[in-house]
Amino acid sequence: MDTNGVLDLMWVLICAILVFFMQAGFTLVETGFSRSKNAGNIIMKNLMDFCIGSIAFWALGYSLMYGDSISGFIGTPSLFFDTAADMHSLFFQTVFAATAATIVSGAIAERTKFTTYLFFSLLMTLVIYPISGSWVWNAGGWLAQLGFTDFAGSTVVHSLGGWASLVAAIMVGPRIGKYNLDGTTNAIQGHSLMLGALGVFILWMGWFGFNPGSQLAISGDNALAVASIFITTNLAAASGAIAAMFLTWMIYKKPDISMTLNGVLAGLVGVTAGCAAVSPAGAFAIGIICGISVVFSIEFIDKKLKIDDPVGAISVHGVCGAIGTLLVGVFATDGGLLYGGGFEKLGIQAIGVFSIAAWALATSFAVLFILKKTMGLRVSKEEEIDGLDIHEHGTNCYND
Repeated sequence: MDTNGVLDLMWVLICAILVFFMQAGFTLVETGFSRSKNAGNIIMKNLMDFCIGSIAFWALGYSLMYGDSISGFIGTPSLFFDTAADMHSLFFQTVFAATAATIVSGAIAERTKFTTYLFFSLLMTLVIYPISGSWVWNAGGWLAQLGFTDFAGSTVVHSLGGWASLVAAIMVGPRIGKYNLDGTTNAIQGHSLMLGALGVFILWMGWFGFNPGSQLAISGDNALAVASIFITTNLAAASGAIAAMFLTWMIYKKPDISMTLNGVLAGLVGVTAGCAAVSPAGAFAIGIICGISVVFSIEFIDKKLKIDDPVGAISVHGVCGAIGTLLVGVFATDGGLLYGGGFEKLGIQAIGVFSIAAWALATSFAVLFILKKTMGLRVSKEEEIDGLDIHEHGTNCYND
């Protein structure tokens, strides 16, 4: 292997390590935005997402996603991937698969059976994520052939996880005490905004592996592309946070901390599809749009639809992932609506967004329906009131 090849391989592995560390970020966000009596359960779910996902994706998922495409819909399956030349690719794609699975954890926090969640996480990384991912990131995938753009996974990873979260949250039902008989909503505060904020900063840092790493090379002219992706990624995060802060300041008369933190993530999720296709100004605009959207989406899902999502995963990942992917059709410097490309690119983006949404909703419902009828989805009332840590794991995270 020549020097450029070694450099590219090392770049992919370093970025994969950054994306792996996003599991810590998700753990802290979900833990901080939930009550202390369930912190250990969240730790275990995020830990097992990566452990189970690593084995499942190696055993079958990677081949379903990247094997020779069968009619553009699925990769040729093979067991236990062992191609030495592509081990760096396996690791890089494994951390992405684990991210898609772990998004669901926060949306159903504090009331879901641990054993049932493990089975869902397994099927997410084994089958659900790889098949739809092959449509976009396998060169023979039907959406790839159509010209659909999702550079690093606003839809492939985030929206998929967000729509699965929507189905899961509906089927598990709201936490005890979340909604009153008259339809009003009670805010159930998380136990540590400090943990949540630290988690967001870790996720922000990890995104510099998520998006620039998806260039899959840094040698030669790739270095300039990577540097540009760093800027578009960072600008969207910053503008998303500022937009969410000022909007909540206007609505609530105070700048809301948790919404502002979710504004960061909304901007990051939104720009992930087009981080290599939009200008810095376009990324700035995408961040603002997603930062505003996440606030209204969280309010609508919580208060109007009465769907209990403790961390806002449906809005951050599902809604903003879809919006960001659609906005590629507007802001892409090559073919975007604002750059003289007409509506063709926007239409292709819409096909991809709605196709993967339909896949995620249908497969998640099928899996969760079977699990509900067999294992059950929800813990008992007593277990939920006492906390999942003591009943599911026999311990407390905060023994004092």
